[in-house]
Amino acid sequence: MKRIALLILLACGGGASSIAATPVVLKVNGARIVQHLEALSAFGRNPQGGVSRVAYSDADRAGREYVLGLMTAAGLAVRMDTAGNLIGIRPGSEPGLKPILIGSHIDSVPEGGNYDGDVGSLSAIEVAQVLNEQHLTLRHPLEVIIFENEEGAMLGSSAVGSIVDQARLDSVSQSGKRVRDGVRFIGGDPDRLAESRMAPGSIEAYLELHIEQGALLEQAHLQIGVVQGIVGILDCEVTVDGFANHAGTTPMNQRHDALLAASAFVQKVNEIVTSVPGRQVGTVGWIRAQPGAYNVVPGRVALGLELRDLDAGKIQDLYARIRTAADTIGRASGTTFKFDPHAPPAPALTDAGLQTLIEDTARGLALSTKRMPSGAGHDAQEMAAVGPVGMIFVPSVGGISHSPKEYSTPGDIENGANVLLGALRRLDRP
Repeated sequence: MKRIALLILLACGGGASSIAATPVVLKVNGARIVQHLEALSAFGRNPQGGVSRVAYSDADRAGREYVLGLMTAAGLAVRMDTAGNLIGIRPGSEPGLKPILIGSHIDSVPEGGNYDGDVGSLSAIEVAQVLNEQHLTLRHPLEVIIFENEEGAMLGSSAVGSIVDQARLDSVSQSGKRVRDGVRFIGGDPDRLAESRMAPGSIEAYLELHIEQGALLEQAHLQIGVVQGIVGILDCEVTVDGFANHAGTTPMNQRHDALLAASAFVQKVNEIVTSVPGRQVGTVGWIRAQPGAYNVVPGRVALGLELRDLDAGKIQDLYARIRTAADTIGRASGTTFKFDPHAPPAPALTDAGLQTLIEDTARGLALSTKRMPSGAGHDAQEMAAVGPVGMIFVPSVGGISHSPKEYSTPGDIENGANVLLGALRRLDRP
């Protein structure tokens, strides 16, 4: 009877206790998360129904102020690191244990949606609020981290997990500000970014909840995605040089048409990427022809090639085959191809133990699961350099993301937040 009375007391939030001594099943307040999502969507709201809350904009700074208020109300002691990341700290009960980090980002792409990043950020704050309301203390310190400028090549998490070079700081962000000026605009210090870096092995784990941004879960009628890893991304600017000439007087068989060669290249990319089994993807996402006139045979074309996969070796193999194909196209068309690849984010596998922990947590809540890769980049990719990472996906309706039509249902969001809370408590057990 004493044990039953103790459980009733704990369930009602009576008295402080550690998670390890609390068998009570906690649940998040799903309605509160949705309310916070709606409130956050006011910052940068656009006529299409989504948000344009790009990093370092006025809307971004206002949204960060709103989120900072939520973090404080959840009982977190909030600080900002030199990169501009917001970090809310909740002390643990056992000295010397490494912190567990949870979080995401709130910046958006131009004309984006209300769920990418926001769901994970606000759910992480909700987890802290539930623990605070129930007077429950984890053994490990808990840190809720809201990364800045995830959509701009994960600037905030890069500062935490690796090194941000001067070229990136001097690049121009979507807000129109140079990145270094944007970091100052939100309260960071780009001259002291090194102070934001966390040493490898300094955290117990990082957990991130996110919308899938694809349609696999919805199509399979499943509720939780257990992320196996985050793809590596190779971006490359390709320049095709031919010879610009008069379109009316240059015979078809005497042309060195850069755009025609580029068209053959685009088709070859698709052919090569689809020629091998797997989930790899290849895209030519933009193209510019010069001089860009009706009556001139295009003399130069620039285009953007992107390859993604969980296997870095496969990315490099596809890239090598594409370059060989470009040489063949160039010889046949009298053009030349130049490749300028950007330093690619490496694939980041999530921790196998955390995959199992997330899966077991979801199944304990009677939720269906699927292990799956992430085709999009996430802050967890950079955090993998600091410690073990785990990611939880919830369905995206229609597989739509980076669009005002982006949507995840309140029920799915609540499910994901409950898995985040449950996985955190399991991870904290001795």
